[in-house]
Amino acid sequence: MDAIQTTEYARALFSARGNKALAEAAQRMRDCEEAGKTDEAEDWKRIRLAISELRGPNQG
Repeated sequence: MDAIQTTEYARALFSARGNKALAEAAQRMRDCEEAGKTDEAEDWKRIRLAISELRGPNQG
């Protein structure tokens, strides 16, 4: 997943789930790690970071 796709997915998830989007991305990242899907886990890590940026400072 490239940077543009990551940002678009993060925005869509944040729009749909609000503040719960960060927790959802973190859970999906852990699920992928446990399943041995390292590439997908990295994608979710980047999505999680993008959601954090969308939320802004002092929001987690």
